[in-house]
Amino acid sequence: MKTEKVTDHIVQWLKDYALNANINGFVIGISGGIDSAVTSTLCARTGLPLLCLEMPIHQAENQVTRALKHIEWLKEHYDGVSMESVNLTPVFDSLVNAFPGVEKEEDRFMTLANTRARLRMTTLYYFAALRGYLVAGTGNKVEDFGVGFYTKYGDGGVDLSPIADLLKTEVYEIAEHLGIIEEIRTAAPTDGLWGDNRTDEDQIGATYPELEWAMKMDEEGKKPEDLEGRPREVLEIYRRLNRANKHKMVPIPVCEIPAELK
Repeated sequence: MKTEKVTDHIVQWLKDYALNANINGFVIGISGGIDSAVTSTLCARTGLPLLCLEMPIHQAENQVTRALKHIEWLKEHYDGVSMESVNLTPVFDSLVNAFPGVEKEEDRFMTLANTRARLRMTTLYYFAALRGYLVAGTGNKVEDFGVGFYTKYGDGGVDLSPIADLLKTEVYEIAEHLGIIEEIRTAAPTDGLWGDNRTDEDQIGATYPELEWAMKMDEEGKKPEDLEGRPREVLEIYRRLNRANKHKMVPIPVCEIPAELK
């Protein structure tokens, strides 16, 4: 990958899109992870205003620390960067208390994890509407179009996706080129939706390099039965998640009414 040229291309694309849409700037949620760090830095490099939101919900302390460090780094290196910290923990707790109880609390762990993401999306759009900004998405190619590892109408609810055509390993290449702080570049990827330190690999069962390989194999028509051992397992994981999350990657189904019925 021609890292410097790809970086410049994304920055110019962001700037052109915002100016053509007569938009004042960008708002982005900062998680302390590599994707939001890279995306926010690309937005900052446009020279347009950038609002960074830090939105903890029972967050692991190291995630909050990395997020704040990155925001400070951005403010030191780029003009027009501002931040707001919105503690969504009491909002989340109040919402959970308003829901009917369940017999086994673990039965709704995933549902509540997705609820966190949707609360953050709502908060991002609140500030975007106030300031006339665009919500910048942080999803990469494997997450958005491979395994669908994001929350529908949560972190998937954005106005534009600057890094969605980049593989995760390519995001790391750009992070190094941009000088993103080492603590973020070396942290294990996590979606930050569980209030603990579980990683993306813990949840998915495969690393991002493995998923990128599986994505390529799937595009080439390879099937799990063509393989053995770990490669077979990884391709099975990829194909299973791709099928299960396809509804996130395609347009919302519309029931079209035949003309003779109207």
